[in-house]
Amino acid sequence: MNNCFKPTRTVLIAVGSFNPPTNMHLRIFELAKDFLQKTDQEVLGGIISPVHDQYGKKGLVSAEHRCSMLKLAVETPNWVNISDWETQQEGWTRTAESLKFYKAKKIQAKMLDKEFPLNINLKLLCGADLIESFAVPGLWKDEDIEDIVSNYGLVVISRSGSNPQQFIYESDLLTRLQRNISIVPEWITNEISSTKIRRALSRGESVRYLTSDSVINYIQTNRLYIQ
Repeated sequence: MNNCFKPTRTVLIAVGSFNPPTNMHLRIFELAKDFLQKTDQEVLGGIISPVHDQYGKKGLVSAEHRCSMLKLAVETPNWVNISDWETQQEGWTRTAESLKFYKAKKIQAKMLDKEFPLNINLKLLCGADLIESFAVPGLWKDEDIEDIVSNYGLVVISRSGSNPQQFIYESDLLTRLQRNISIVPEWITNEISSTKIRRALSRGESVRYLTSDSVINYIQTNRLYIQ
């Protein structure tokens, strides 16, 4: 046995609306960490990077609210941190450009309050719906997909009814780069989504245990997602 062996060091980043953040947004970090550490990858930290207000998604509340809710949501998993960098730009930033920004060693140290060596992997953490969105015409540039997968890598959390392996097989580009894609099965299925939480809130229904109590209190105090 080689006592000098060192596991690959990895930082996970999730991008998206987080409108509002859910327990599942944090759960996927734990799932990915468990999976990667079983494959000799040391997960040093996680970054959540909410999208700019100009992303233009229907019902998107302000970045100020979304960042505030995220900070409340991550009070417990102290290895995951929030970055408001995307929200502070002049407009919406493509995911490939965001990853390029976060790849810088100094930025990672700032985001995660740690000094990391240069040779770490930055991987995009996502659900199966994101990788499936690669096939939506006009949504992604082929060069961005290739940049993300080849230069960073994907950690994809599967969900009930999804088949990311088949999606990869049906894509020549993803098949060529599949060694940089990790598929993490979610055996304890959870269908929580921001969309379902917003719908419940608009109907005056309880969302307790779908997100943290502190996030729910913030939503109620600021009267968010109420029609």
